[in-house]
Amino acid sequence: MTDSLTQGHAAETPTVHWQEAGEACSARWRSEAGTPPPKRVMVVDDTLTADAAYKLACEGTSLLWRSDYQNARQLLQALVRRVDRKPAKAGSNPTEAFNLHRQAQGRRARVLSMLLLPLDADYSIPLRRAPDLRAACTEAYGPASEASLVSLRELLGLIGAHEWRKKGVMVKALGATIHPHYGVFAPIRGEYVDLVAQAPLPSSELAFDIGTGSGVLAAVLARRGIAQVIATDQDARALSCAADNLQRLGVSAAVSLQQTDLFPEGRAPLVVCNPPWLPAKPSSPVEYAVYDPDSRMLRGFLTGLAAHLTPKGEGWLIMSDLAEHLGLRSREQLLGWIADAGLVVLGRLDVKPTHKKAVEAVDALHKARMAEVTSLWRLGTGSQA
Repeated sequence: MTDSLTQGHAAETPTVHWQEAGEACSARWRSEAGTPPPKRVMVVDDTLTADAAYKLACEGTSLLWRSDYQNARQLLQALVRRVDRKPAKAGSNPTEAFNLHRQAQGRRARVLSMLLLPLDADYSIPLRRAPDLRAACTEAYGPASEASLVSLRELLGLIGAHEWRKKGVMVKALGATIHPHYGVFAPIRGEYVDLVAQAPLPSSELAFDIGTGSGVLAAVLARRGIAQVIATDQDARALSCAADNLQRLGVSAAVSLQQTDLFPEGRAPLVVCNPPWLPAKPSSPVEYAVYDPDSRMLRGFLTGLAAHLTPKGEGWLIMSDLAEHLGLRSREQLLGWIADAGLVVLGRLDVKPTHKKAVEAVDALHKARMAEVTSLWRLGTGSQA
């Protein structure tokens, strides 16, 4: 085992450097969470004990694995057991509990990401008993081009995403599956989709779907008979995912996709948005579907909505009130933003979530989750009367 310092570059392609067998080595650094290249890399094998690996990982040393792939997975499982031995503090109130939970999850992710695997230029893994992950890597990273290092934990995430993409997520409102791509939020919570499928339509002429993601809401609107849906997203992965799903569902002719931040040009009688529900900082790209720093997307949608509605149009804001139960945003604050944007509340449809964490006391935040309600807020400019 050899210990060395590494240095990452600020270029678009970060590089990790280490010493191995007396030679200077380097490779592209891959991290979907955007973490910088590790500063210390130790080349390790089966002779490293789990306790020693855990100590090194906690101290900030990355471990480049050079032995059997399946043994690397066993070591990662051993690290999971050790990092989970000390439960996160409960917190005296929901806000503190949420912040402590996020801190604990962040530390957990840092420690577990220290176990690194090499990828050859074609995404093959040069280790004994390694699976063929070339398809999963290509879906996530794009065409192969150069050797790289990546955390085993991220690789396992790629495998899971690849399986989700193949299998799909059944959406009751569509009677069909949505196939999420890597880095695109999967519609595993169906209650918000059901709200969009059931709310009375103000028009069947045109709708905007803001932040389309997997395209699930655009597909629901098209299936409901809306002649034209313009779905937007600023993420290229999301747009590719939406295009794939819309084609699978046979509604691509009714939906056009645009890469833009929030609104397309023009006005529509229906503008739908399902922004991230919690005003907190995401720690990875996929978390941008859950965490909205400073409620940027929510406030951007509310501020620009009136300018993109026809005179008697409706804006549908689909949101959970979990942030309110966690003390991260108050109902008064939300209503104030609505009023400041020149909007009025025309009505609201509510539903209780059915996901597991809403009905079982499984963690320190269960009380907030059990009180959670998902709502479709019908917003207008006041000209509907």
